[in-house]
Amino acid sequence: MFDSRVTRGAKTRSGSDFSRRRFLAGAGLAAGAAAGAVMLPSMSAVASASPRRALSDGDRVPALIIGSGYGGAVTALRLTQAGIPTQIVEMGRSWDTPGPDGKIFSGMLIPDYRSTWLSNQTDQPLAAFLGIPIKMPTQRYTGILDGERFSGIKVYQGRGVGGGSLVNGGMAVTPKRHFFEEILPSVDSDEMYDKYFPRANTGLGVNHIDREWFETTPWYQFARSGRASAERSGFSTSFVPNVYDFEYMKREAAGEVPKSALGGEVIYGNNAGKKSLDKTYLAQAAATGKLSITTLHRVTKVEPAPGAGYNVTMEQLDDWGNVIATKVVAADRVFFAAGSVGTSKLLVSMKGQGHLPNLSSQVGEGWGNNGNIMLARANHVTDPTGFNHSTIPTMGIDNWDDPAAPVFAEIAPLPSGVEMFVAMYLAIANNPERGRFLFNPSTGQVDLSWTQAQNQPGIEMARAVFDKINQKEGTGYRTDLFGGGKQFADDFTYHPLGGCLLNSATDNYGRLPEYPGLYVVDGSLVPGNVGVNPFVTITALAERNVEKIIATDLA
Repeated sequence: MFDSRVTRGAKTRSGSDFSRRRFLAGAGLAAGAAAGAVMLPSMSAVASASPRRALSDGDRVPALIIGSGYGGAVTALRLTQAGIPTQIVEMGRSWDTPGPDGKIFSGMLIPDYRSTWLSNQTDQPLAAFLGIPIKMPTQRYTGILDGERFSGIKVYQGRGVGGGSLVNGGMAVTPKRHFFEEILPSVDSDEMYDKYFPRANTGLGVNHIDREWFETTPWYQFARSGRASAERSGFSTSFVPNVYDFEYMKREAAGEVPKSALGGEVIYGNNAGKKSLDKTYLAQAAATGKLSITTLHRVTKVEPAPGAGYNVTMEQLDDWGNVIATKVVAADRVFFAAGSVGTSKLLVSMKGQGHLPNLSSQVGEGWGNNGNIMLARANHVTDPTGFNHSTIPTMGIDNWDDPAAPVFAEIAPLPSGVEMFVAMYLAIANNPERGRFLFNPSTGQVDLSWTQAQNQPGIEMARAVFDKINQKEGTGYRTDLFGGGKQFADDFTYHPLGGCLLNSATDNYGRLPEYPGLYVVDGSLVPGNVGVNPFVTITALAERNVEKIIATDLA
């Protein structure tokens, strides 16, 4: 049974009658949470930019957001700017306290316990070198990068306040308009490209590399080499913007500030230079005084509360992932922002267990890996890629409009500190394959119906591009980097999308119409491929949807 305090004083009325006035009333939260002794430095505090308050069992809140990635951060900012007290529940930690080395985040070349989410070894797509495994042992801890395994694929996700913005390469790419219109035909593209994409780019702090500096710095020799080989084979390349501060990077190169992108930092967090969500949208939301963030809490159940609103059950975790408390909090409205995987799993589970039985049968459908394929070419010794690699990509090979091999390929760094003559790429292919999330009643778990064979169309598209480059350059694929002698890493994704598609599982603005007051605001809304790195699209779509929700549902 739920604690009776959850619904104390609630009026009996339908969720559709909630108004903005309801949000502004009674957001009382109990302050603080118990902290036990730890062997490692504790980083369990709420985000430094927000009030240090955590949800307590029995609280009632006007707006609860599950997750603090792109969709959640946008939602938090716009709700708080509208005067609505808002609480974020984040499964990961707040990365705001230095470790024993004086840094917030672990380095990539010598990672430690901060690097990996609840695992005894590090995990990254580059699995080997010269056929020798390079995963490293580490202490089990609530670290920053999670490689969540399903039956046919591994999905990399950021864990912490800021979600995936903490661990990605920051490539802030607006999708090609004709492809956006193809995958999301119910969305007004004029509005998106005239209003919401520009708003997202401004909010994210997107900037461009100094072209003159790019052409001369040793830190981007790898990108210049990749550009030259692509163009010699007839492929076009393009610069892409980023949320990493390129002026800071120039100062790194000059030795004026501590190195981050030029110090081998990216997938386990950047200690400087990167404008992740905790420094942009979430910091602005916190500055309103209306935002609180509860960290190291994992939501396990959402169901209608007696009378009105929704009861949200969550488990509090310690630094090692042990459940130390279970809480039930009532919320007038709940925004699902746990990412494509987190939101899809939770909703499929709630439908399967009967907690939200009336959800659309489309919940769980339409998942894709954004066509992610990683590969590497072995350059000749006359075509070095450089000793020094910035971890922040700035250029891609654009073959998307080729109907036979639609591919956008990031020219990726391999920051080892030595000359390796390796040209690395993260390809995004227009792979039409889709998976679905399924609830297993015998285990109570949710799995993803995706097989490694479903990546084959993407592999063939990538192969058509890079076979041509190899033939022209007289080079071949590296087979010693991804395990098993493979030419292509086809068993992972950095870019999970879909599972709760817009205007299918939800209405055209992310509402779950069967349950007024429940909303989806993250990458699960986006059909499984957007053709580029997806976070700008997720951010812009959240800006569009939340603006509509505030204007119509909360007015």
